[in-house]
Amino acid sequence: MPRIVSMISSATEIVHALGALPWLVGRSHECDYPAEVRALPVCTAPRFPVDGDSREIDRLVRQSMADSISVYQVFDDVLERLQPTHILTQIHCEVCAVSLRDVERSVAGRLASRPVIVSLQPSSLAEVWEDIRRVARSLEIEARGERAVTELQARMRAIADAAGAGHVAAARPRLASIEWIEPLMATANWMPELVEMAGAENVEWRTWEDLVAADPDVILVMPCGFDLERAVSEMYWLTGRNGWDDLRAVRNGRLHVADGNQYFNRPGPRLVESLEILAEIVHPEIFPPRHARNAATAFPLPSLVT
Repeated sequence: MPRIVSMISSATEIVHALGALPWLVGRSHECDYPAEVRALPVCTAPRFPVDGDSREIDRLVRQSMADSISVYQVFDDVLERLQPTHILTQIHCEVCAVSLRDVERSVAGRLASRPVIVSLQPSSLAEVWEDIRRVARSLEIEARGERAVTELQARMRAIADAAGAGHVAAARPRLASIEWIEPLMATANWMPELVEMAGAENVEWRTWEDLVAADPDVILVMPCGFDLERAVSEMYWLTGRNGWDDLRAVRNGRLHVADGNQYFNRPGPRLVESLEILAEIVHPEIFPPRHARNAATAFPLPSLVT
């Protein structure tokens, strides 16, 4: 029987979607879904405190990268004890999660169990589907992988079809999404695809001046790694900027904040739920709210603002 250690949250969720959760024996410090994985041994930790504000976290990450120091550490002693047959990691981003380089630096290559290292590399929806297939192939359950991909794609098509029903392209609201608040960073990778599937036009921007000039109809703020409450607590970085109150989305009450940790920034099965949340934000007249209030909210919301 395989013994899987997942070093990335999205990989843990892929394992779950494949029906292979009983084979998971260890996880990263960030793996928290489904809830039962929290009882598993933790194999990683950040090298610096991550409870600072957006600017401080960015400073520490940039300092680590400049010094060629990994943002994360791998607990070799835990891997020795677990003796995994498979280690799931990623090469997409050395900031977002434990990377292939981190695993290669660890004791993983010297384990008696000789684990297969499966490195995920998502930067688009097509690559997310391929990552699911890649994990399934490594576990020799390819049919489950194809079935999972087919089901996820069908759910996304149904949402996209509903979002497009009765709307001409000219009627699609223009949406800008923000992945980090300070310094300001736009989203990329699979997000433009999700925005289009949700029935909106994706607004491309790089700087605050670009965002102001674009003046989008809808703004979605979903900082990577932040839950909804934490994201809301740092909105002052945005609301204090010159021109914020003049933005069309702000004036019209179409500013939304979302849990960027559980959704949107995890390239796995729950991108379907992320698309549902987007569709509810873009076309509330078509999609009634289905998701918990802690997934996304219009801003400001007095009960959440401290």
